[in-house]
Amino acid sequence: MQGKMSENSLPHHTADSNQKIIETDGASKRLYQVWKGSNKFCFGGRLIFGPDVRSLTLTVPLIVVPVIFFVLFVSDKLVNEFQHHLGNFIVDFAVVFTAYDILMLFLTSGRDPGIVPRNAQPPELTDVDSNSTISAEWSGAYGGSVLPLTKDVFVNGIVVKVKYCNTCMLYRPPRCSHCSICNNCVERFDHHCPWVGQCIGRRNYRFFFMFVTSTTFLCLYVFSFCWVNLTKIMEAYHCNLWEAVLQSPVSGILIIYTFIGAWFVGGLSTFHLYLVCTNQTTYENFRYRYDGKKNPYNHGCIHNVKEILFSGIPKSMNNFRAITKEDSSWFSSSHSMGRAMNSRMMKPGFDLEIAVKRHNAAAEELEGMEDQFQFGAIERFGSKTPHSAFSADKGNWETPKHVKDFEMDQDWQEKQDMESLSVEFKMTHGYDDRVMNHEFA
Repeated sequence: MQGKMSENSLPHHTADSNQKIIETDGASKRLYQVWKGSNKFCFGGRLIFGPDVRSLTLTVPLIVVPVIFFVLFVSDKLVNEFQHHLGNFIVDFAVVFTAYDILMLFLTSGRDPGIVPRNAQPPELTDVDSNSTISAEWSGAYGGSVLPLTKDVFVNGIVVKVKYCNTCMLYRPPRCSHCSICNNCVERFDHHCPWVGQCIGRRNYRFFFMFVTSTTFLCLYVFSFCWVNLTKIMEAYHCNLWEAVLQSPVSGILIIYTFIGAWFVGGLSTFHLYLVCTNQTTYENFRYRYDGKKNPYNHGCIHNVKEILFSGIPKSMNNFRAITKEDSSWFSSSHSMGRAMNSRMMKPGFDLEIAVKRHNAAAEELEGMEDQFQFGAIERFGSKTPHSAFSADKGNWETPKHVKDFEMDQDWQEKQDMESLSVEFKMTHGYDDRVMNHEFA
C-alpha cells in the first residue's frame, strides 16, 4: 500500500517543480517591455524615443524661452505701433508657429523612425546568393558554414551592396544602417540627431525636415520684428541704435541669439534641402559621395521632393504593444560571428544560474523521495531496521537495493536534464565543467 502511495505522489511532485520553472521563465509581456534596442518608451509603448531623450529638456527651452521673452517684452510695443489689429496678429502668429515647431519636434522624436525587426535566427545559407563576397578571415576562423558579410542587389538597374548585421541577424535593406546609439537597424537611415534624441529615418525624416525649416523661419521671424521694434524706438525718440537697445535690451539680446540660431539651423535646412532635391541621406552623402558615380535613387528634383515630402508614410513594422512570450528565444542573444552578443548572455553566470535552478528543483524532488522510501522502510520492518540502520553506529548503515536503484535512476535523469538544458542554451562547456569552475571561482 505504501508503495502505491509513493508511485502516485512522486510524479505529481515532479510536475509541480517543473511548473514553477515554466511559470518563472515564460511570462507574457508586451513587445516594448522586452525590446532589445536602447529605446525608451512612454504611455505603454505608444511613444518610442531614443536613449538620449533627455536632450529634449534642452531643445524645447532653446525654442520656447526666446519666444516667451519676445511676447512679454517686445510685442506690447509692436501692438501699439501697428493698426488694424496687425500687431496682435504678429504676436499670435509667433505663439502659434512656436507650437507648430514643438509639434514637429515631438513627431520626429516620439515615433518609430523605421526600425527593421530583428531575426530570431540568422538566415539560412541557402538563401544567400552564391556570388556574395565572404570575409576570408571570418571564413578561415569559423569554417565554411558562415554567412557572407555582403551581397549584391539591384536598385534601378544599378548594383548596390547590402551588409549583414550581426546584431539584428539580417541583411540590411538598401539605404538601411545600424544605429550604434539606438542599437537598431533603421530604414533609409539619415543620422542620429542628439537634439531630438532619436534616429532620423524613413518614417520621421519629413517631420525632421519640417522641424529644422520651421525653426529657421521662427528665428528669422523673431529677428526681423526685434529689428522693427528697435527701428520704431529710434524714430520715436530720435536716438541712435545703441540708445534704442538701452530702451529695449531684450530686443538686442534676441537679435544676437536668433542671428546665431539662424546660422546654425539655417545652414542645416539648406543642406537637407539639397539632400531632398538629390534624394540622398546624410549618411550616404558623407560616406559614399555620389558625386563621382550615379546615384541609383535620384529621379530628378521634382520627383525626389514628391517622394520624400509628399508620399505616404509607411506603416511601422513593429507593434510595440503586441503581447509576446518572454521565453528563452527572447533572451537568446543576437549572434556576432557565431557567439552571443546580448548583455545577459555575455555574463558567464547566466546559463549556470538557470542550470543551478533546475538542479535545486531536482535535488528537492530526490530528497522528498528518499524521505518517502525511508518512511516506507520503517513501516515495513517496524523497529527492526535493516543492518541496524538507526543504531548509534551510522557508518554501518546500508541502503536497501531498491533505494539504490531508484537513486541511480534519479541521478541519470538529472544528468540528462542538465545536458538538455546545455543544448537549449547553447553552452560551450558541459554542466559538470561549469559547476566545477563555479565552485573554484
